[in-house]
Amino acid sequence: MRIWQTKESVRTWLMLTAGAALYAFGLEYFILPNRLMEGGVTGIAVLLHYSLGLPTGPTTLVINLPLFLIGWRQLGRSAMIYTIGGTVLLSFFLWVWERAIAAGWITPFATEHDHFLVVLYAGVTLGTGLGLVFRSGGTTGGADIVARIVHRWRGFSMGQVILVMDFVIIGSSLFFISKEKVLYTLVSVFIASKVIDFVQEGAYAAKAFTVVCQSPEALAKKIARELDRGVTLLPAIGGYSGEPRMMLYCVVSRFEIRKLKSLVRQHDRQAFIVINDVHDVLGEGFREGEEAT
Repeated sequence: MRIWQTKESVRTWLMLTAGAALYAFGLEYFILPNRLMEGGVTGIAVLLHYSLGLPTGPTTLVINLPLFLIGWRQLGRSAMIYTIGGTVLLSFFLWVWERAIAAGWITPFATEHDHFLVVLYAGVTLGTGLGLVFRSGGTTGGADIVARIVHRWRGFSMGQVILVMDFVIIGSSLFFISKEKVLYTLVSVFIASKVIDFVQEGAYAAKAFTVVCQSPEALAKKIARELDRGVTLLPAIGGYSGEPRMMLYCVVSRFEIRKLKSLVRQHDRQAFIVINDVHDVLGEGFREGEEAT
């Protein structure tokens, strides 16, 4: 058990580190050279960079320090450990990429013409980085801490709080960058949000089947034999008839959806089938590399 926990911890921190490095690269390579914006506390650091010339890495960390203290008291150690780790790693990699660009080791992607190409690649890079950070259980700091505290004490959803903060921060950038750049930023943020969902949910998508049919035990044996998938039989009571019966529950990969439908229809043409998306599958029959996360 201890070895497994150690492996999981190493895997989590490696994913968190990779995500922070990629997000920082996208910010320094695409966003800053083209004077675009970003939301959250990182967006505040970007604003200070544009207005005062402050470096984004140290500024991000300094802004987050008081939020760390508040979050530690209000949310507890377990909720903050990966958030602090993600923020520190982000600040470090922002400093690394900034130094690499200043030394001429990397030439940033700056253009005055095709900004759509910039926001496309920026959105994909930032979204992938943040997706890895979120998938590891971490965050990149401030906005998430504030959102959790406001949610706990005022009842507003975290999404609402983050949306308002991003609106204020990106709106404030109108004093420092053009309206056109702000609109391009919104496109980048939208693309990043979709990529975050994709990275968190994974390209692999499983489906959960809930089946009400005649002789579910016989169907379960057929599924186990022909698809080699585990099946769970759940007790249920018919809402109209009041009679007890069994429901069948089974999770399959996307490649087996058609086959399972066919098996159910062959078994009982009147079967009632409900199919749901599944984004996390762990256990026998689903390899760790194949999990839908």
